[in-house]
Amino acid sequence: MQSICQARASVMVYDDTSKKWVPIKPGQQGFSRINIYHNTANNTFRVVGVKLQDQQVVINYSIVKGLKYNQATPTFHQWRDARQVYGLNFASKEEATTFSNAMLFALNVLSAQDGGQCNTNTTLLNLFLKETLVIAHNLCHRELGSI
Repeated sequence: MQSICQARASVMVYDDTSKKWVPIKPGQQGFSRINIYHNTANNTFRVVGVKLQDQQVVINYSIVKGLKYNQATPTFHQWRDARQVYGLNFASKEEATTFSNAMLFALNVLSAQDGGQCNTNTTLLNLFLKETLVIAHNLCHRELGSI
């Protein structure tokens, strides 16, 4: 399994009772390191989040074909399954963009699986990698410029 992106975000779920976003684990506020992992052997993807503070896994979610991913704001993205609505509150717009590009790549790969569109997947991967490199380059230059 290989990571196709990494970002910092607070992992939230929507509480229907209070009509508010709450931390996915009660009392667990703060940022987690969120990765999307690609299992190349069976072409599956997972969102895995680990608390920066204590390395506890807060989310381990299998991305499924047809999942509806919504970029509600530049730094808050969400998706739902039959049980609940998940939200990620990113540390920056750049990290949100990196994550959403990886999520959309994963969803495109999963939706193309039935048609056996290998060339499409390669093209998508190349576009995804190119955009990710541009974002990483810009972040690096911004951080170096502030030294």
